[in-house]
Amino acid sequence: MLRQELCDQIRQEARSAGFIERDLFHVETGFDWQELHYSTNSLSLFADKKLIEVRLSAAKQPEKAAKALAELAGVGDDLVVLLSLPKADATVQKSKWFKALEAIGVLVQVWPIESKDLPRWIENRFKSKEFRIKRDAVLALSARVEGNLLAAVQEVDRLILSAPATEISLEMVQATVGDHARYDVYQWLDAALAGKAGRCLRVLNGLQSEGTEVLLVTGVLTRELRSLIGIKEQARAGTLEAALQGARIWPKRKPLIMSVLQRLSLDELEAIHGAVRAVDAIVKGVEIGEPWDVMTNISMRLAGHRIGVPFPS
Repeated sequence: MLRQELCDQIRQEARSAGFIERDLFHVETGFDWQELHYSTNSLSLFADKKLIEVRLSAAKQPEKAAKALAELAGVGDDLVVLLSLPKADATVQKSKWFKALEAIGVLVQVWPIESKDLPRWIENRFKSKEFRIKRDAVLALSARVEGNLLAAVQEVDRLILSAPATEISLEMVQATVGDHARYDVYQWLDAALAGKAGRCLRVLNGLQSEGTEVLLVTGVLTRELRSLIGIKEQARAGTLEAALQGARIWPKRKPLIMSVLQRLSLDELEAIHGAVRAVDAIVKGVEIGEPWDVMTNISMRLAGHRIGVPFPS
């Protein structure tokens, strides 16, 4: 949604500058790059400026595609090219076609809105429409639409249309906004590792209500636990910092990993790992129990809390 809104702004600016004609290309497997070549070398009888929009389904492109993309760097002033693509890793950004386009164009990276930044994003959206929203109201709205920006935009517009004044209150949010929050497994994992028990349970309950397979959650957790246990074991022979470097933990993620490693002992991590295996056994019918109840207890143990649900050994 963020990328779509950004592209809409660019198209509007292009139209204002006289780029009325528009050619749109969706690049999928088997795409004929000759069509793009024809478009960049021809204008209609009714326009002397054109916007060419190319939407890539993948950031990494084969040699033929890379050559065609690099040629876009040589288009004339009567053309504007709007190229959109999924996240480009370091390899893509170092490729010849990417560097050629970046050298003569403008690169805009669209980052996801993290939960901690969502209230400010919502406040700014109201502000851009000359409305204000009270702090308790924006926190409530953020909780109800987290992970679903399209719903956030729709609710902001709906609140503005129904507001009797230019300020949105908590009562208005509670009375009109349903729960649109969407979560993924990694949001749950990060909340647990960060020791945020309340958020951890909210995300876990959201995953369960959305019909997420519990084994998808345990699969992600198992990989993380193996990494944590490995780091913990390596730290015995050296320092935690050296063990983190050896595990190639991203710098941005280091504080999160360090917090959970300092909070939980090796024995506790191995016990949690054993409980995850128990969830798998319950799902397969080998053991008796409710897998999501066990996942609740696992979540609390990861977050540094203990609750009354039985914890398999």
